[in-house]
Amino acid sequence: MVAADWPGVDPAWSREISVASTSAADEPGTVRSWHLLDNGAQLSRRGLTPAGTLLCVHGNPTWSYLWRTLLAAGSDPAQPWRVVAVDQLDMGFSERTGTFRRLADRINDLGDLTAALGLEGPVVTVGHDWGGVISLGWALSHPLQLAGVVLTNTAVHQPAGSPIPPALRLALHPAVHRWGTTTSDAFLRVTHSLARPPLAADVRTAYMSPYRGAGRREGVGNFVADIPAEASHPSFPALSRVADGLHGLSVPALMLWGPRDPIFSDRYLKDLLDRLPAAQVHRFEGAGHLVAEDRDIAAPVFAWLAEHRLHSGPADVEAVSPGVPPADVPMTAPGVQAPPLWAPLTELAAGPDGGDTAVAEMGTDGSVARSLNWRELEHSIAALAAGLQDTGVRPGSRVSLMVPPGVDLTVVLYACLRLGAVVVVADAGLGTRGLSRAVKGATPDFLIGIDKALAAASVLGWPGRRISVQDLPAARRRLLAVETSLAALARRGQLRERTAAPPHAPHAPAPDAPAAVLFTSGSTGPAKGVLYTHAQLAAMRDTLAATLGILPGARLVAGFAPFALLGPALGAVSVTPAMDVTAPRTLTATALADAAAAIDATVVFASPAALRNVLATQGSLSRAGHEALGSVELVLSAGAPVPASLLAEVQRLLPRASLHTPYGMTEALPVTDISLEQIRAAGADAAAGTMPGAGNGVCVGRPVHRARVAIIPLADDGTAPGNDPVTEPGVTGEILVSAPHVKETYDRLWLTQRESVRSAGWHRTGDVGHVDADGRLWVEGRLAHVVTAPGTVVTPVGAEQAIERLDDVGLAAVVGVGPAGTQAVVAVVEAVPPVRRAGPAAPELAARVRDAAAEAGVSVSAVLSVPSQPTDIRHNAKIDRTRLSRWASAVLAGGRPGTP
Repeated sequence: MVAADWPGVDPAWSREISVASTSAADEPGTVRSWHLLDNGAQLSRRGLTPAGTLLCVHGNPTWSYLWRTLLAAGSDPAQPWRVVAVDQLDMGFSERTGTFRRLADRINDLGDLTAALGLEGPVVTVGHDWGGVISLGWALSHPLQLAGVVLTNTAVHQPAGSPIPPALRLALHPAVHRWGTTTSDAFLRVTHSLARPPLAADVRTAYMSPYRGAGRREGVGNFVADIPAEASHPSFPALSRVADGLHGLSVPALMLWGPRDPIFSDRYLKDLLDRLPAAQVHRFEGAGHLVAEDRDIAAPVFAWLAEHRLHSGPADVEAVSPGVPPADVPMTAPGVQAPPLWAPLTELAAGPDGGDTAVAEMGTDGSVARSLNWRELEHSIAALAAGLQDTGVRPGSRVSLMVPPGVDLTVVLYACLRLGAVVVVADAGLGTRGLSRAVKGATPDFLIGIDKALAAASVLGWPGRRISVQDLPAARRRLLAVETSLAALARRGQLRERTAAPPHAPHAPAPDAPAAVLFTSGSTGPAKGVLYTHAQLAAMRDTLAATLGILPGARLVAGFAPFALLGPALGAVSVTPAMDVTAPRTLTATALADAAAAIDATVVFASPAALRNVLATQGSLSRAGHEALGSVELVLSAGAPVPASLLAEVQRLLPRASLHTPYGMTEALPVTDISLEQIRAAGADAAAGTMPGAGNGVCVGRPVHRARVAIIPLADDGTAPGNDPVTEPGVTGEILVSAPHVKETYDRLWLTQRESVRSAGWHRTGDVGHVDADGRLWVEGRLAHVVTAPGTVVTPVGAEQAIERLDDVGLAAVVGVGPAGTQAVVAVVEAVPPVRRAGPAAPELAARVRDAAAEAGVSVSAVLSVPSQPTDIRHNAKIDRTRLSRWASAVLAGGRPGTP
């Protein structure tokens, strides 16, 4: 097989070079023949001067073919880079040396090659698998040439106390090793099978081509045998030198990772980040070990190169890409520093109201199951913080909290924040798969959970030292690998406080220090981790207080987990009603009334799904329950669009309350706010047609305190490609927000973060909408759900609202079916009463749906009905339109309807 037969490779890149070896594995004077893929000569012939060199090193059992997309991208005249992709000795099409080459030899070999090439800086190393270690070894040995490092699924250290991956243990077993790696091609085939999606047949053939026959696979077997699984292994010192040397590496680093890797899992990424904390990271959810095959890595690598001015040697590197701000660009200029999140709590504990209830949780019998006053809460937080500090929680430690809202979660959350630890909040509303993906991606150092969460951690292999909430029996503790409990740590902290001052009382974290990783709902793709600093959490608190008037002394029923945690930060008494917080529909009218009565509540926060169930169960309310709800002054509902009709029903149940529906997202909560009265006024403006921009969507009100919104106009293809925000009324496009409480960054999602701040100083929300002449924002859907019909672009929410006004329709979703630009507009509706089977809607219903959509200016091609819409777990309200679109495509193509 020759270079012309390798898909994606320009034959001009293939070359051989003779290199004098200085390796201890060779006799003096030995010359070795190397095969490379190198676009340098091609660039020279074209008269292009490369910005630098990418030195790409494959692992086992691949070869330089792995880097063909980088070679193609580096040959682009718009951004020329020389790309030298090596075939290591005994691998690929390089010489079979007949020697056993260890890690130190391979690092030395690479240095011999670059010397023979006369390679000068700036050089950016790129490595995968064991090629990552070898490329880093070269990088540490060539600091004057080095300008940056790129790593994909590799490792430099085996975490203490953890065995090497099972697949490698099997490959190393004496009964398997030679047959699996050398005699047969099993090791190659298993590695190639890790690609997601599977490799094309011709690509797989290309990967196999250098390894036809056992004699060509000696290097594959030797590579496996050279894995330093134990400290006594001959290559362990070389690996340790590389691992230790990374702490002093000062050049930019980029890590592109496939999490579904049975070899180099996220724990190895965590270790690399501990050594290179300034590295930019992107985890490609769904990708695996062969991430360079699973995803396009060339685009992010060259985007990263374009954002940095590269110098030969360990010089400073600055972002210089015009129009693309660094990932940490602030949303607003810094202002007066707000007090930390817990400041109101501390003040109340020290004041005359310190004996008043601060936090409570309700039992299923309608009584208060547990509560703490402000002084008790402050003392509990301080004691637990001391205990956590004793057990090893430090500033920057990641602590996953899997504790239901209530007293325990409040105490541990604020204890962690005071220590400067980063709390990781991924709730059960993500579902088992989503939750597992989130926890593994966040790689917490500690996992604190209830028994059910700890059992899941054991079964699903979640990382982190485990801490239970309550004391567990010894046998159960051993089974779940639990080290201690919050109860024990609190006792330890109390004892320390009584006997002596803490040896290292925690300092207040810096305002720009990371504080929390919160996860999105996952309703529009895999849940994303969103990193907030302490300053941003404090700004969120202050925004809520200023916008909604929630001041110290307010009494809050928190039927929505985030507000259960923010209550103490607002100085508000907070109570958690008896409900399953992962299923908002479990909140009943009686449970809400019991919670309100327990604290004489003035504020209620509940999701739209929770409010619907409250209304559905109001018939069971007692007179006392009605009285308790009648005293509520403010009701907040968010998480999904809230119809005015639902709010009107809630108003009748809570007649004194002012009803508000803040609009926001995990990345910025809240963005705007609107009351029921303002919703009605907006509706009247839309109906009258006298207010420019009013109508077509859900009016979510005006920006909250210190926030701004703007729009990037939609293009004809349904995208929002521009970078210049506009605020003119009636212009539909992607919604942008700027505010002090906007997230810091997406966690380990560099590409996602880069895209979200593409318009400098703004966060791109992914929502679509417009503003009207009165400064109100109207949301028309998600950018990903825009339908591109022939000659027009359809945003879904306006038509959905019109359809949902029909008496025999519940929730409606408008989706596109077919190729972009020629999509058919399809309406999928919940019929009332529900249909038994999903499929084409009855003709009469279909006609009414089409007429309703036409009034909103949308022509519907087909109408399908379902017993219930597929919604997210967290809110029970966000419809999965992507899933519906796939289902509708299958149904309209003649497939069996099934369940969407």
